[in-house]
Amino acid sequence: MRVGRREVQITNPDKVFFPEPGLTKGDLVAYYLDVADCALNHIRRRLFHMKRYPNGVDGDFFHQKRVPAHPDFVGEQFVQFPSGHSTVFAVVDNAAALAWVVNLGCIELHTWHSRVDDIERPDYLLIDLDPSEGNPWEFVREIAMVVKEVMDELGLASYPKTSGATGLHILAPIRPELAFPEVRRLAKALAEEVERRVDDQNVATTTWRVADRRGVFVDFGQNARDRTIACAYSVRPTPDARVSAPMSWKEVPRCDLSRFTVKTMPKRVGRLGDLTAGMWRRKASLLPRFEQLGIPPGDPSIVELRRGRSRRWVSEQSGASGRSGRGRGAGA
Repeated sequence: MRVGRREVQITNPDKVFFPEPGLTKGDLVAYYLDVADCALNHIRRRLFHMKRYPNGVDGDFFHQKRVPAHPDFVGEQFVQFPSGHSTVFAVVDNAAALAWVVNLGCIELHTWHSRVDDIERPDYLLIDLDPSEGNPWEFVREIAMVVKEVMDELGLASYPKTSGATGLHILAPIRPELAFPEVRRLAKALAEEVERRVDDQNVATTTWRVADRRGVFVDFGQNARDRTIACAYSVRPTPDARVSAPMSWKEVPRCDLSRFTVKTMPKRVGRLGDLTAGMWRRKASLLPRFEQLGIPPGDPSIVELRRGRSRRWVSEQSGASGRSGRGRGAGA
């Protein structure tokens, strides 16, 4: 298959990957090429974790961190783990590389929260609304709107998307200036504020122990090193080939997970465009948000950084406010 200026070998394109809708591996490759410009916005320059389904959704799958032998248009990145182990991940930066990993049976696009420029510092904060058995979808949608409310008050841009399975992801793009533990701590405080506002443990909870949960888990724990999520536009291994679909906030209160599939998403993108376009230009600093949520940073080296940044942030805001006030006065 010709993808741009590159040749990508697609083996067994007629192999059925999703028996229920009758979608083949070739159909899956075609879907990803249709939405490549949108999907690459979220996977470019990230470590790509392979979860391979060589025989489709009804077959066995396996995880693979180390990238196998690959053409030169597939990037790679060496990573050392705290355990002392190391590996080389794939980096998928172009449509040909995307087609190549899909040909390996990667139905899903699993990526780290950080970019290869600095893998120790994520560039988004994630709240994952993860319903357990017995929690209605209505609860997830209700909680999502409270997450938006809190993020709005913190001055964080927020982007909702279906997980593609049973839940909802809410991403806030951030400057990659804090290590994973600090981002996780702030995400925990944010999740606890959402829990406090909902004020019903049967609806929303941050209880960590699964056996003790009743409501939907407002999950902050995904903000950790080497955790991955299925990124926006990723297909999920569900019988109906659902897709992790970005949404507008207006859609969230009435959204239906079953509407977003491999068959429907290209038309949706054609009609609405990429609802995450410009997302990565809206990265905010988390540094002032610690004080807004009433929590101190834990790393002493970050305390000094935060103080310096906060002083500059307050000064900039005061200056902007003063300029703005003078402008109004002159206009009056």
